[in-house]
Amino acid sequence: MTRPPLPPFTEETAHQKVRAAEDGWNGRDPAKVALAYTPDTKWRNRSEFLTGRAEVEAFLTRKWQRELDYRLIKELWAWSGNRIAVRFAYEWHDDSGSWFRSYGNENWEFDDGGLMQRRIASINDLPIAEADRKYHWPLGRRPDDHPRLSDLGL
Repeated sequence: MTRPPLPPFTEETAHQKVRAAEDGWNGRDPAKVALAYTPDTKWRNRSEFLTGRAEVEAFLTRKWQRELDYRLIKELWAWSGNRIAVRFAYEWHDDSGSWFRSYGNENWEFDDGGLMQRRIASINDLPIAEADRKYHWPLGRRPDDHPRLSDLGL
């Protein structure tokens, strides 16, 4: 199975890979998102360590049950060969209605077929007032004309 664009990445294909990942996560379909990873993918997400698509899918299912009205923006930071570094921020609320903006960095490593074989994520949560939200598009893919992280000063 391949998932273009394939490494080695150029600036253009690295941007494409980042946007594809953002679009997938904004779709909030754990089974579909898990297909972007190798069957034996290795993750570190905050303090959780995951191995394999089944663990990724279970993790994402729990995540999106807890992080409601989730909206994400990813931005390319750097790339080389089969690796991409990304910074991101997402907004969400919990079941009590408290809003958060979660900031983070990810390091990605891909196999030759363009599937992610390693994901290392560091993330911090900031409580925000609902009035301070910056992401207001309808749930799903971020519109092309919506500001990027840098445009929002994040």
